[in-house]
Amino acid sequence: MTMKNEYENLELSLCPGLRFCGVDEVGRGPLAGDVVTAAVILPDGYFCPELTDSKKLSEKKRERLFEMILTDAEDYCIARCSVEEIDQYNIFQATMMAMVRAVQGLKKTPEFALIDGNKVPSGLQCEAKAIVKGDGRVQAISAASILAKVTRDREIVELDQQYPGYGFARHKGYPTKEHLTALSRYGITPVHRTSYAPVQAAIKQAPSLQIQESLL
Repeated sequence: MTMKNEYENLELSLCPGLRFCGVDEVGRGPLAGDVVTAAVILPDGYFCPELTDSKKLSEKKRERLFEMILTDAEDYCIARCSVEEIDQYNIFQATMMAMVRAVQGLKKTPEFALIDGNKVPSGLQCEAKAIVKGDGRVQAISAASILAKVTRDREIVELDQQYPGYGFARHKGYPTKEHLTALSRYGITPVHRTSYAPVQAAIKQAPSLQIQESLL
């Protein structure tokens, strides 16, 4: 069985004859920035062997596939939940909300949604199924993974220009040693998630440091 047939058989078994979208998220683990989601509807029968989990692709290839997906997709929507929403609702709930926003933002209403992971968000206006490691098993989820990853990475690189002491362009907001050291040295910024333990620890460690609006 070819790779294409494996994809097609899985999709046909899950949502036979239905217009479906793939949904994925990027940014649960970082200490800063929004959580970004995407929903993608690919043309019927569409297959690209390069599409897979965005984390397995080089940045150069992700960027190229990002532009290809924007051109080839039947429909797509990129959505998010803000840092404020993450802190208010927690990252799981914020991710679920952002996934719903991505599906609802599609111009063409899907009849089914295939969600990467093991949870289906409530509030979807169509039937849905969660697919563990779906970003490597369903083309539309792979495409959504790439759109969300490239979008978030571009945004976090822009934050690096506003807050140059934190190394955002290198660690993308994840809790690396460089990032944690910067938090201890400079304090938190408005884009940090204050509900996350490492950020709370930085606040307690240096309570006299004010929120950094910018280091420029």
